[in-house]
Amino acid sequence: MSDAPRPSEADLHAVVDDQASAQQRAAVEAHLATDPADAARVAAWRSQRAALRAAFADLAAEPVPQRLTVAAVLQERRARPSLAWASIAAAVVLAFGVGGAGGWLLRGRVAASNGMRALAQEAMANHAVYAADRRRPTELGADQRDDLARWVSNRMNHPVAPPDLAAEGFQFMGGRLAATAHGPAGMFMYQDASGMRMTIFVQPTGDPRSSAPVTISGRSLDSCVWTEHGLNTAVVAPMPADKLRHLADRVRRALDG
Repeated sequence: MSDAPRPSEADLHAVVDDQASAQQRAAVEAHLATDPADAARVAAWRSQRAALRAAFADLAAEPVPQRLTVAAVLQERRARPSLAWASIAAAVVLAFGVGGAGGWLLRGRVAASNGMRALAQEAMANHAVYAADRRRPTELGADQRDDLARWVSNRMNHPVAPPDLAAEGFQFMGGRLAATAHGPAGMFMYQDASGMRMTIFVQPTGDPRSSAPVTISGRSLDSCVWTEHGLNTAVVAPMPADKLRHLADRVRRALDG
């Protein structure tokens, strides 16, 4: 048995994020060769990272608007002392996160006139992260449907419940509360007989108007989004756009029911 110290959680993440030194990486890789549980965790993290990058590579390449750079925000802070430090923190996240997964968040904030695209990007980002997780894709499972509905409804201050899509071949797996640039959202996850996972992303909107479903395409995922009854909804699944649109129509009817 090796006397080498067990790598910390930070060491594992450093290797996954390509931030580890050569010595640190060697120690972690040696540990993973003898610890199947940690090896599985690291493999899942790498899969999530790759999926997220693939889904939003096109947005990650976009430059940070000048007004959102750290220097610009700090200058505004000096001119307006009342400016919340949260704004500065957000700019730092944008500046340093845009090269990886931050692009989708940036686009959602900047393109205020394209709310549907922002919603789709947030839905696809969450899908890319959680649908690839084979160990714990949801926070609450299918047997906690009522608890999940209450939790999400209370946090969003809007009643919502995961619809029954068994007739469409999708079994409810569970869900979680998601954090977005515009506040809390709910995510419900489903799986069909082939193992394909589909997610429904819901978020309240102050706009009482409704909008017809629109398909938003990402690099490796599509999302069908619409607004109805004060709720923004996005359906995300790795399937052809026409089939996704059909499924989204079924979800829309189920939510209405």
